Amino acid sequence: MDKVSELKKKPAKTLAIDYCAYTTLTNKEIANKVGVSVESVNKWRQDPNFIDAVYDKYMLKFGLELPNILDAVVREATSGNMVAARLALEHSGKLVKNINITVDSPFEKFLKAVPDAEEVEDVEFADVGSFDHLPERKPQEASKVYKKNQVATKEAIKKAERNAKQKVWYQWRQRAKKVGVEPLTSKRPTPAQRQAWEKEIIEAENEN
Repeated sequence: MDKVSELKKKPAKTLAIDYCAYTTLTNKEIANKVGVSVESVNKWRQDPNFIDAVYDKYMLKFGLELPNILDAVVREATSGNMVAARLALEHSGKLVKNINITVDSPFEKFLKAVPDAEEVEDVEFADVGSFDHLPERKPQEASKVYKKNQVATKEAIKKAERNAKQKVWYQWRQRAKKVGVEPLTSKRPTPAQRQAWEKEIIEAENEN
């Protein structure tokens, strides 16, 4: 079993990984939520295996956001944003970056410079138009999309924090059950009640 797998088996570290990947909490806030000291969180965040685990978690979230990002790029491109258009074409593989350089001999250059007279008479020029008339951009629509993405991001963070809290509660309940400590009767205990209950569990674990 590799070091990352061993690290993920520890409940407190697993929760810390989720908080680091999905939220912008400080080390002190993370320490309070997972029930460890700030020094422990500081030490974890300097561990290469912990950093790799956080990165893997974040990439899962990033993968879920990719469709929204691509939709935003396409909308900007169709509104006349040439940078967004270039990104969209590069992503789809439609933009060729390779430059082919052909070196002609003097004789070949001469042949190309002197076209056949009959071919010149048959030449027709087609009006291909211009690129001056791009679709009108819609700043209001872009602003709405931006606000929508902001709201979605905030909701994702709240959901991650909610899930993390539920995981913490579940782990404390399991620890209490193992050492025979009665669970809290109140669904919303005060910080003092919660702290006293956790202290009782830790003391019972130390005795065992």
